[in-house]
Amino acid sequence: MLISETGQTAIPWRASVVTDFCRSELFDRTFEEGMGLVEETAAYLDGPGRQDSKMLSRTGALAYATESMKLTTRLMQVASWLLVQRAVKEGNMVAADACEERYRLREGPLDEDLEGATELPPPLLNLVDRSHRLYDRILHLDRRMYVNQAQEEPPHPVLSQHDKLRAAFGE
Repeated sequence: MLISETGQTAIPWRASVVTDFCRSELFDRTFEEGMGLVEETAAYLDGPGRQDSKMLSRTGALAYATESMKLTTRLMQVASWLLVQRAVKEGNMVAADACEERYRLREGPLDEDLEGATELPPPLLNLVDRSHRLYDRILHLDRRMYVNQAQEEPPHPVLSQHDKLRAAFGE
């Protein structure tokens, strides 16, 4: 077992998986996409979105405010997760620390139908849809990389063989 700087334990293969992911092209693309979506959303909500929301009925404006808050929260969670992974990549955080529960993504609540949602402007709906798809992909990555840390062996047979090779050749 590896012990993080905060005293948490992490299974050695899990820290290796985290480190490998953080150094991957998939991480680079996901990080770029996530941070780009954060910037695009902020630009919309602070610019054209303000004008779009002024054109809505009272019910539509309430739906707009609700949806934009959920969108912002979702993207803040995505950005936080991505920044933890980048900290591992850049050596500012050890992979064992990134395994701590406080850095995990949570399953989001199911979206309920909002009264006035039919009035929401298409640019906001596009951002909401893209943020859901990104969140779902990152949640999937999070689950594959971090969940079930109590397992003594990696769940994937290739990873298990990889660890055996590392042990045999002293890497």
